[in-house]
Amino acid sequence: MMKSGTKKERFFYPEDRVIEKPFNWKQLLRLLNYLRPYLKTLIPKAIVAMAVSTAVRLIIPIIIGVYAFDRAISGKNYSLLYWLVALTALLYGLSFVSNWYRIRTTNQLGQFVIHDLRERLFNHIQYLSHRFFDSRSAGSILVRVINDVNSMQDLFTNGVINTLMDVVTLIGIFVILFVLSPPLAVAVLLVIPLIFFISTKLRRSIRRSWQKVRMKMSKLNSHLNESIQGIRVTQSFTQERENRAYFNGVNTENFLAWQEASKKNAMFRPFVDLSNAVGSAILIWFGVFLIHRNSIEMGTFVSFSFYLGMFWGPISRLGQVYNQLLVAMASSERIFEFLDEQPSVPNKKNGVSMKNIRGTIDFDGVEFSYDASRKALKGITFHIPAGETWALVGHTGSGKTTIANLISRFYDVTAGHVCFDGVDVRNIDLRELRASVGTVIQETYVFSGTIMDNIRFGKPDASDGEVIQAAKAIGADAFIQRLPDGYLTEVEERGNILSVGERQLLSFARALLSNPKILILDEATASIDTETEAVIQTALKQLLEGRTSIIIAHRLSTIRDSDQIVVLNEGDIMEKGNHQELMNLKGRYFDLVLSQYNALDGVS
Repeated sequence: MMKSGTKKERFFYPEDRVIEKPFNWKQLLRLLNYLRPYLKTLIPKAIVAMAVSTAVRLIIPIIIGVYAFDRAISGKNYSLLYWLVALTALLYGLSFVSNWYRIRTTNQLGQFVIHDLRERLFNHIQYLSHRFFDSRSAGSILVRVINDVNSMQDLFTNGVINTLMDVVTLIGIFVILFVLSPPLAVAVLLVIPLIFFISTKLRRSIRRSWQKVRMKMSKLNSHLNESIQGIRVTQSFTQERENRAYFNGVNTENFLAWQEASKKNAMFRPFVDLSNAVGSAILIWFGVFLIHRNSIEMGTFVSFSFYLGMFWGPISRLGQVYNQLLVAMASSERIFEFLDEQPSVPNKKNGVSMKNIRGTIDFDGVEFSYDASRKALKGITFHIPAGETWALVGHTGSGKTTIANLISRFYDVTAGHVCFDGVDVRNIDLRELRASVGTVIQETYVFSGTIMDNIRFGKPDASDGEVIQAAKAIGADAFIQRLPDGYLTEVEERGNILSVGERQLLSFARALLSNPKILILDEATASIDTETEAVIQTALKQLLEGRTSIIIAHRLSTIRDSDQIVVLNEGDIMEKGNHQELMNLKGRYFDLVLSQYNALDGVS
C-alpha cells in the first residue's frame, strides 16, 4: 500500500484548490444570466406576488399604529376599529395567498435554472477532448455536475426574488420611518454601520471557507469513485483496512471544512440579533422620551416597533443570502472553469465532409507528445491503402495506441499530418470523421440497459434485425440466446453479469453494427479465450473485407494474415512488411514471434 502522503497527492487534483480572487461581479451577472429564459414567464409572476406581499407587510403597521391606536382607539371610534380589524384580516389573507404563490413560483424557477445549468455543463463535457479527462478523475467531474450545481439551488430558488423582496421591504421601511419621525428613525438606525462593517470583515473569510469545502468534497468523491471502481483489486490485495483509513482521513477533512464554514456562517446571525437588541433599546429609551415631549404619538411608537421588528428580519436574511451567494460563487467558479474549457481537438467550422470516405490513411512525419517531457511518436510516416488490414506490434509504450488515438483524432499531432483520403483530419468534420472510424478496445465498457441497447449504442437507429445480424456475425448470438431474456436481458453498469469475453463480443457487435469504413482493434482479442478468438477471426475475414483495418495486438497469432505489419519501438518504426517478409528478415518481429512461441511451449 502506498504511504498516506503519496496517496494523498494522488487524489489532489490541480483544479481542486482554493481560488484567491476578489468577488467577481461579472461572474455573478453571468450566473444570473441563466434566469434570462424565464424573464417573460415565471419571473414576472414571482415579482407581482412579491410586490403584493411586500405592500401588505408595509401597510399593516400603519393601520395598527397610526389608524387603530391614534384614531380609532384614542378617539373611541369603535366602528372604525371594526373596519380596521376586518381590513387587517383581509390583508393577512391576501399576504398568505401571495406568499404561497411566490414560494411556489420561485421554487419552480430555481429548479428550471438548476436543470438548465446542469444540462449545459453535462453537454459541454461531452465534447471536451481526451486531454481534459486525462488530468481529472471521474469523481472530480461528478462533483461539478452534481454537488456544485446543487449548491446554487438555494440562490436561484430563494435568493434572487426573496432578496429583491427584502431590499424593497428595507427601502420601504426606511422611507416610512423617516416620514413618521426622522429623529427616532436616525436613532434606531445608528446600528446599521456596525452591521455593514461586520459583513465586510466576514465575507472574504466565509467565501474562502466554502471554496475549501468544495475542494474537500471533490477530493472525497474522487477517492470514493476510485475505491468503488477498484474494489476487486482492494479485496484481492487485502487492503480494505488501509483504504478505509485513508477514506476516514479524507472524510474527516471534509467534515472539518464544513464545520469551519458553518461556524463562520453562524457568526452573522448573532451579530444581527445583538444589533436588534441595541436598536430595540434605543427605540424604547428615545421613543419614550419623544412621547413625553409630545414629539410623537403612541400609535407612531407602536408602528415604529412593528417596523423595527420587520427591519431586522430582512437584514438577517440578506446576510444569509450573502452567505448563499458566497457558496454559489465558490461553486460557480469551478463550474465556469469547466464551461470555459475549450476542446484541445476543435471541430473546424465548415469542415470537409467525408460521407463517401474510401479509407486511405497517411501519416506524414507525425510527432506527438502527451506532455513536454517525452515524445510518444518520432516522425512516423506510412501509407495505408483503402481496404487493407495493417497490424501494429511492439512492446508497451512503443506508440501503438497513440497511432490509433490520432487516427480517431482523440488528440491532435504535435507535428506532421494525419490524412484520410489525402485530407488532413484537422480539416474534416469531427463527427463525420469519428463516425467513419470504429474502435474496439481491450477494456470494454458496458452501459446499464439491455443487451440490445448496448449493441445499438453505435447506431441508435438500427433495427432489431440489424442488431441480431451483427451479433450473429461475430458469434455473440449463441451466448446472448442463453441469457434469461436474450437480447432484452438487463445488464448493470460495467456488465458484471457477463464474462470478460462476452463483454468483448458485445463491443465487436457494437462496432460492426455502426459499419465504419475504418476499424481499429486495440488489443481487442486480448481478453478472449482461444476458442472464442477463432470464432471472431473467422467472422472478421468476411466482415473486414473492403474496410481499412488497424489491428493492435500482443498476441501475434491474430495478425499473421495482415497485409502489412508495422513493428514499433519507442515511437519509431523499426520494421514493416507482411508476416513472411518479416520472418525472413529475422529482425525484431522474428524475435517477438520466437519469444511468444517459446513462452507458449514452456507453458505447455
